[in-house]
Amino acid sequence: MSTREHINEYFNGRPFALLCALALMAMSAVALSSGLQPPTGHSAGIFFTLKDELIESGPLAVAANLLCMLAIGGIMLAVNKVYNFVRSVTHLFVSSFFLLQLANPWSLATFNVGSLLVLVTALSILPLFASYQDRHSQRNVFVIFAMIATGCMFHYAFLILIPAFCLGFLYMGVFNFKGVLAMLFGLITPFWIVLGLGLVSPADFNPLQLNGIWQLIGQPDINRLLLLAVATAATGIILAVSNLFTIMNYRKQTRVYNYYFVVLLVATVIALCVNYRDVAVYLPLLNLSVAVQVAQAHTLKTSFHNRYILLLLFIAACVGWGASSLLLS
Repeated sequence: MSTREHINEYFNGRPFALLCALALMAMSAVALSSGLQPPTGHSAGIFFTLKDELIESGPLAVAANLLCMLAIGGIMLAVNKVYNFVRSVTHLFVSSFFLLQLANPWSLATFNVGSLLVLVTALSILPLFASYQDRHSQRNVFVIFAMIATGCMFHYAFLILIPAFCLGFLYMGVFNFKGVLAMLFGLITPFWIVLGLGLVSPADFNPLQLNGIWQLIGQPDINRLLLLAVATAATGIILAVSNLFTIMNYRKQTRVYNYYFVVLLVATVIALCVNYRDVAVYLPLLNLSVAVQVAQAHTLKTSFHNRYILLLLFIAACVGWGASSLLLS
């Protein structure tokens, strides 16, 4: 094996993933010690108002966020080990996720709704993929949509998961009559419970308030997040289109798994454009979607022996953006 291939394999391996995890921890510690204050606010759900910061900024918030990120990485490794959506032995999608998170030190200084949104998504991917061509998987459908509906009561950002998982289950071939009923009951049940117990009333309904990008450009705290989101989304879309030309030749089950990650990427980009006020909430989910495309691109283009150079540029961009954000904050 040539030196170039040794480098390419190193980026696929566990040691590089561990190095990225350590870098994420180091950046989190720096963000905490620098007193970085992430842009936060109060975003309403259907019935409740939830502060974007689930835990006030401080060591506990940073520790909770780090544990959440590491848990997401572990879940995604388990998903790929069982369902092999990236048809190579690789940890690069986890490494890339950590690097993209590292590029946004604001998200490391707190534990916000965005971290919880990604965790719920990662946990839901396991039962989603397990439902492939299983016409008796109504329990999985019900549980996932009940969990999403519960999240929507507290924060409208969870709405993005409804169309993403609808299309996901449609691709899995499980949406027969019983599957649709399970989805509807899953969406209705949490509201039925809180209304039935008198915890809320219809008068507590909070209408969805949308904020487009054009309404927020010029706000200092948002500008760098805007540029980061645009660059991340553009990278993900370009890689996804490139990857699909090869993935279309895979067997149907693997194609379906990868189509879901493309759907998740597109849904997140649309949500960012429609409601950019919650960019800090959506960005971690965008990072997860793009990380999968980075890993796919690296493992699919095996004939391009110098592909490690593109990864080095990607690493430099993530680290450089994160460091400059700290210096300019």
